[in-house]
Amino acid sequence: MSHYRRAYTPGASYFFTVVSHARKPIFLDEQIRRALREAITSTRIHYPFVIDALVLLHDHMHCIWTLPNNDHCYSNRWSMIKRQVSQACAENVPLPHLSSSRNKRGESDLWQRRFWEHQIRDEDDFQRHVDYIHWNPLKHQYVDKVVDWPYSSFHRYVKAGLLPHNWGTASDENGKINFGE
Repeated sequence: MSHYRRAYTPGASYFFTVVSHARKPIFLDEQIRRALREAITSTRIHYPFVIDALVLLHDHMHCIWTLPNNDHCYSNRWSMIKRQVSQACAENVPLPHLSSSRNKRGESDLWQRRFWEHQIRDEDDFQRHVDYIHWNPLKHQYVDKVVDWPYSSFHRYVKAGLLPHNWGTASDENGKINFGE
């Protein structure tokens, strides 16, 4: 069995990528988006965290969370969120037959088993990851302009005056963003 080494620092900010099982486009389903919103809200009541940035794409999501100063348990939070979404959608979202491995572990067929995390190192790293999150719908060619993707914290950043409405377009000075890809 693989042993994954994760960075667990109380009060830190983390970038996450969470992917659907077999890259199914689950986030196109309104019921799943609603269940995800409710699961995040419910989890934050018991285990608070700040969502600094977030984007939902067809088959995966990216987000940045900042945990409380005395807490480092993001894995428990993701486990709760994924479980609540799976339970809320179990009867109404048609899923294929579960593999024996998933059945044995009590897993649903909505999510990949693990997630990817990166501890944010500094303000520059934070800003690069926020930009990456907001740029992602354009990268995947879901939209022609970042502002046109509805499932993104980009709109919150615009409303707060942190980014211009035309961020990431040719008419914006930040239009040529390089994420090292």
